[in-house]
Amino acid sequence: MTEFVKLIYGEKEYQLPVIEGTEGEKAIDISKLRAQSGLITLDTGYGNTGSCTSVITFMDGEKGILRYRGIPVEQLAEQSTFKETAYLLIHGKLPTQKELTDFSVLLNDNSLVHEDMRAFYENYPRSSHPMGILSSMVNALRSFYPELLNLEEEINMTVTRLLSKVRTLAAMSYKISRGHKMVYPRPDLAYSANFLNMMFDSPVRPYDIDPVVVKALSVFWILHADHEQNCSTSAVRMVGSARVTLYAAISAGIAALWGPLHGGANQAVIDMLTHIAENKNMKQAIERAKDKKDPFRLMGFGHRVYKTFDPRMKIMKKMCDSLLEKLNISDPLLDVAKDLEEIALKDAYFIDHNLYPNVDFYAGIVLRAIGIPTNMFTVMFAIGRLPGWIAQWKESQDDPNWKLCRPRQIYTGPPETDYVPIGER
Repeated sequence: MTEFVKLIYGEKEYQLPVIEGTEGEKAIDISKLRAQSGLITLDTGYGNTGSCTSVITFMDGEKGILRYRGIPVEQLAEQSTFKETAYLLIHGKLPTQKELTDFSVLLNDNSLVHEDMRAFYENYPRSSHPMGILSSMVNALRSFYPELLNLEEEINMTVTRLLSKVRTLAAMSYKISRGHKMVYPRPDLAYSANFLNMMFDSPVRPYDIDPVVVKALSVFWILHADHEQNCSTSAVRMVGSARVTLYAAISAGIAALWGPLHGGANQAVIDMLTHIAENKNMKQAIERAKDKKDPFRLMGFGHRVYKTFDPRMKIMKKMCDSLLEKLNISDPLLDVAKDLEEIALKDAYFIDHNLYPNVDFYAGIVLRAIGIPTNMFTVMFAIGRLPGWIAQWKESQDDPNWKLCRPRQIYTGPPETDYVPIGER
């Protein structure tokens, strides 16, 4: 039996249906509110507004839960690979061995990028940020790969091209930025290992593929693969609602992810930890973070949704410890991070404000240990988030209740004003 919420406005009463999700979360359906009452809702930042129903990812910020297609992210990080997780998100189920093999073959067959695209890279200013380049290059892919006549085949090929080529484009941008020769993908290497080899192999120093590093990269990407309706995913859905190509929608997602409060947070954490380590001012940093008048923030603490520990942080911290130990790396930033976490978690201010470490807090240290340069951190996030963006785009395209996204507003500007000729002003 459908539940309703009563809204009384003036002398009229309106009944708004309540929608309940699989895990018991509830929402008031206001889709007919304006038509019935003339009212709209105002929710700056969309903190209380659901933009869609989805079967892809479940989050519970109060309990610290994250699941992809119902499977806890902890299980996927421990037992799955990034390629298998990508298949799960995009196709809605874990693949059989044959399906995974076929998927792998498709990814390998589409891993090369058109040689003419190198001209784009080589003519970007060397100071260009990799995220800006990646966003424009993804959009440019549409020009190099003509549209297929069969819609289903076109979508499947576009999905495969993006998953495979974005990884190659990222490695290419790194090599060109260093003035090095591009390393082509190898058909004998799996997804994560192939990326590492394209990044770090060279004619004078062949890259030794370490299974521990491959696992760490795979876990990093799995933890970032989807995260419900965040800023970049919402951008993908909103731009996609205009029925643009998948390339254009993903390009928009990459641009949104570039922001320092979203995908750029892991880079910001490293910058913060470096500053604290060099200046030995941890106590001062804590006090500044607690001062409401000071714009300084402790990066990597707190989350828009999680009001307890980010479940991904625990996995990332464990992977960070394991990776540095097995590689015999001593990173002073890890010591600073652990000390900062310990102090903050005992401080009443951080506890009262639910400012717990999030996944970005240790992610940057893992990427540093792998050898990824700081300006490539957000690109790594984008590669990981790509399966989620694709899954969300596909779901929105298949939605029978699809509508062009068009938020409303409350106008607070001047009332009607007559135009004044320039000679009279």
